[in-house]
Parts: sequence; C-alpha cells; structure tokens
Amino acid sequence: MLLSFENLGPWRIALGIITTLVTAFLVCPLVLIVMLSFDSSPWLVFPPPHWTLRWYRELFTDPDWLGSFMVSLEVGLTVTVLSVLLGLITAIGISRTRTAWRPACETAFLMPMILPVVVTAIALYAFFLRIHLNGTFCGFVIAHLILALPFSVGAILNGLAHIDPAIENAAVLCGSSRTYAIMRITLPSLRPALFSAAIFSFLASWDEVVVAIFMASPSLQTVPVRIWGNLQQDLSPVIAAVSTVLIVLSGLFIFGANFMKSEKK
Repeated sequence: MLLSFENLGPWRIALGIITTLVTAFLVCPLVLIVMLSFDSSPWLVFPPPHWTLRWYRELFTDPDWLGSFMVSLEVGLTVTVLSVLLGLITAIGISRTRTAWRPACETAFLMPMILPVVVTAIALYAFFLRIHLNGTFCGFVIAHLILALPFSVGAILNGLAHIDPAIENAAVLCGSSRTYAIMRITLPSLRPALFSAAIFSFLASWDEVVVAIFMASPSLQTVPVRIWGNLQQDLSPVIAAVSTVLIVLSGLFIFGANFMKSEKK
C-alpha cells in the first residue's frame, strides 16, 4: 500500500510518538481510577498510602450496590433485545423505501443521537410524569430504548448497504416467499451488523446516567445513578471500585466484539 506504515519513512517516528501520547491521554484517567480503587485511605487520595481490597469487599457485600448492578443488567438486556428487533424492522423498512421521505426517516430515527441528552431527559421526564412511568422499570426501558435505537438502526443500515438485494430477489424468483428469503438469506448476512447493534445498544443503556437520573426512584437505581448519588455525599474509594468494575466489563464487551469480528473474517 502506498501509505502503509512501513512506507512513511521518518514520519513513522512522529506518528508513533503522537499515537503514544494520545493513547496515554485516553488511558491515564482510567489507570488512575483503578489505582484509587486499591487505596487504603477512606478518602480518594493519590498516590495511595497503602494497598487494600477493602473497597471491593464492601462493594460485593453491599446489597444496594448489588441491586443496582442487577437493575442495570436487567434494563440493559431488555433494551438490547428490543433495540435489535425494532432496529432490524426499521432498518429494513428504511433501506427499501424509494421515496423522497427516506432521508427524513433516517434523520428522525437518528435524532436522539444528535440532540443533547439532557434535552431528551427533560422531555421524557415531563411526559412520563403525566403517564406515571417515572421510577418504573418500564419507564427505564423505554427511555434507554430511545437512546439505544439510533445505534441499532445505524449499524443495521450500514450492514444492509453491503448486501446485494439481487440475491434475495433471485430467491423470490425461484419460488421462495419474501419472508423466507429474508430469514434464510438476508438475516444470516446481517449477523455482524446485528451483533454490533446489540453491543452498542447494551453499552448505551449500561453507561447512561443523565436520563437515568430523571427516571430513577429510591428503590430503582442503575449503577451510574448510584455512583452519582454517592459522589454528592462522600468520596469513598468504593466509587473507584465500582468504576473499575464498569471499566473492566465495558472493556470485555468491546474486546469480545472485536474478537468475534476477527474470527468471522
């Protein structure tokens, strides 16, 4: 390749230095949080005077934190399933629309990704108050689904753009029904896109905090909401331990997605 790394000559050193600095800039805050989670001080002190696992023991024995993890997991999995199903139907409908309304439809479904999250949160809060969905599991799922659906629709639309519709049409011409052709030809070809949609939908729900603050109740809080509440009360290293667990879990999801993509190639 003309612009491969080996052909850059002296620019390879500059590129390597810039890449290292940018990587350090992104990774250093995460490393700092991980180190603080082993801090023996009851406050967030850096560098840690001593190392301890005390905060992880408190985290995994605290029913409030464990309950928040379960709420985040249940909401995230529910949102993922609904987001992929609705995103698939929506993406197929948009991709096969040949009218002048297609760009408007794509923009409408991607709008929650473009708008400031706090605007969406306030609108949902005002509306859910009127229909009594605030502080309920259903309200959490609907609110997070609105934020996750654009990622799902975008990923599946991108996957559909790389599938030749002539193959599905050929199956229909050979006697197959349109539904059977979609199930046996289109969907198997969309597996990488569906997997990406699932990963991004889950992470969009798992990490979301702004909308979750408006949706939460004293008995129903996700992990990010509980972190925010504890930050307002004290700066216990338990928060760093929780953040480290979230970093590890999010990293496992991303590395798992990349591994599966490489295996399919």
